[in-house]
Amino acid sequence: MFRLLQWLPLLLLLPPPGSPEPPGLAPLSAGAPPQAPDLLYADGLRAYAAGAWAPAVALLREALRSRAALGRARLDCGARCAAEPGAALPASPGPDSGPGAARGAWEPLLLRATLRRAECLTQCGARRLGPGGAARLRVGSALQDAFRRREPYNYLQRAYYQLKKLDLAAAAAHTFFVANPTHLQMREDMAKYRRMSGVRPQSFRDLETPPYWAAYDTGLELLGHQEAALALPWLEEALQESLAQVESCRAGCEGPEEQQKAEEEAEGTGSPGGLYEAIAGHWIGVLRCRQRCVGDTATRPGRSLPVPDFLPSQLRRLYEAHAQVGNLSQAVENVLSVLLFYPEDEAARKALDQYQAQLGEPRPGLGPREDIQRFVLRSLGEKRQLYYAVEHLGASFKDPDPWTPAAFIPEALREKLREDREKTPWDHEPPQPKPLTHWKDVLLLEGVTLTQDARQLNGSERAVLDGLLTPAECGVLLQLAKLARAGVVGSQGAQLLLEVSERVRSLTQAYFSPDRPLHLSFTHLVCRSAIEGEQAQRMDLSHPVHADNCVLDPDTGECWREPPAYTYRDYSGLLYLNDDFQGGHLFFTEPNALTVTAQVRPRCGRLVAFSSGVENPHGVWAVTRGRRCSLALWHTWAPEHGEQEWTEAKELLQEPEKEEGEGMPSRDPAPEPPSHRLQRVQDKAGKPPRVREEL
Repeated sequence: MFRLLQWLPLLLLLPPPGSPEPPGLAPLSAGAPPQAPDLLYADGLRAYAAGAWAPAVALLREALRSRAALGRARLDCGARCAAEPGAALPASPGPDSGPGAARGAWEPLLLRATLRRAECLTQCGARRLGPGGAARLRVGSALQDAFRRREPYNYLQRAYYQLKKLDLAAAAAHTFFVANPTHLQMREDMAKYRRMSGVRPQSFRDLETPPYWAAYDTGLELLGHQEAALALPWLEEALQESLAQVESCRAGCEGPEEQQKAEEEAEGTGSPGGLYEAIAGHWIGVLRCRQRCVGDTATRPGRSLPVPDFLPSQLRRLYEAHAQVGNLSQAVENVLSVLLFYPEDEAARKALDQYQAQLGEPRPGLGPREDIQRFVLRSLGEKRQLYYAVEHLGASFKDPDPWTPAAFIPEALREKLREDREKTPWDHEPPQPKPLTHWKDVLLLEGVTLTQDARQLNGSERAVLDGLLTPAECGVLLQLAKLARAGVVGSQGAQLLLEVSERVRSLTQAYFSPDRPLHLSFTHLVCRSAIEGEQAQRMDLSHPVHADNCVLDPDTGECWREPPAYTYRDYSGLLYLNDDFQGGHLFFTEPNALTVTAQVRPRCGRLVAFSSGVENPHGVWAVTRGRRCSLALWHTWAPEHGEQEWTEAKELLQEPEKEEGEGMPSRDPAPEPPSHRLQRVQDKAGKPPRVREEL
């Protein structure tokens, strides 16, 4: 009873059953100072564990709002106090000032301004956040990570579902899933919500993603449709909101959480020294945090890597769009802003010359955008201090920006950074042109026919090749799949598996990458069987639409080459072993994962080969009768990611034979008896060939 009374005030704040709730996070208790987010979140989880769904919703929502209010207060108070006359930091002493003058005049001004700024921030925080201000609402690192992963929405979606608020449950589920696209349970929950009759399509809205991403994506989409005039307002909004998000992030760098993080990092390293050493250490931490803010802003929810060159790339699109619609003055402003980041950028310089020639007479007042100029100058000033700390104080700093001028980097670090930047990662190198004579000669030599090329498959970097296996060889590999499930394999099947995988590799290299060696990265046998029950009208997939070396985002059409994807995979292949089943066709789609561009029917000896990136999203329809088996292979340009087990198995199979009668596979598809030698091979290798049985 006491617990119910404790939660009663929050229950009164919930909307009545069935009433619509506005999107976003409007304050529940207008005018009241926010409560501590960590305490609210902990109470919300306790209510959730007790099955008290309504109090859990109220507490979790209030925790989210409290954290948002804390961020807004820090941003507003920081801007207000920075403008206070008495809290302005003094300029550094001039070069003509002697040591005594500098210490006597400049140091007291600095410390006095610091005290005034601290007083202003304390008073502003108390007015906005209640007694204790921001210190009372400090959010620990564990809780910050939970909010960053949007874990409250995982609990909210279940609680809303229990309260029969399906629209809100779908919104919370979608919000969590956007930041956790590999969460399998939430993927299943999302599919269930989409099948529920009471859930509307507009319910799947993201309650957390900053608005600049929607503007950014809309602008890019309109540019792709050659609608520059319509794209310009969206692109400008995206840039302005991106800069605002950077400022919000920078305000958080001065919070107590960053100081706590710095103290945790300093544990075990001894005393930070005296007053000035401690001030310098804290200031270095703040500067490092500020420098990370552009990367944080450029990272989409659920991604681990930022959009490269986020701000300069937006400026490039802006000047190109302005030029297309005839706004040459604005085009010049934006191209000059790009040159602040990259003064030697040839494309920007060429565009600037072209726009200035079209404008005619010089316009003295035309210069870079003021907001970008302020951003660059401030960022360079912070970089200068950080590199000074690296050189003279032993601090660490990983510069997130490729545009930092070399003059700012200490000579000792410059050479190493230059080498790192000049190293082009193998997994970002574009494929080289493929002379046709190479693969035609190889196909003729192997007796293989090209059945469909990329044009016939309505895509790029994809092909269907027939004749890689005889029916007898298909039978041997099918038997190998059956025996491997029992943990026993014969040398005949294993030898054929190695030969066929090398055959596929050589053909894939000859067709797609004749001038650059490919290495087998992963090989396995996979069999998919039909489930029992009614098969009519089945539209489900045995393998959902995906790309093999990047995380596909169907909503934006982008594919993020980062873990958990196997980023080192460059080409993929499926070699089919049978066709005595129904369903199970491979299909390619557009990056939206919905528009099917081509389908391939399996048959013995048919290879479907394609590049592993976003240009080839693909899936597999469910098998509706029988059992489909295939050999799946992935290839890489990187030798360090070559399949070591394949090499070890090949070496073991080349050992002198002790048993007689084992050799090349015959045309008779009948299975061979289990081989004692292959049992020894299996023991040495540590595991049998990969085979997987799936529904």
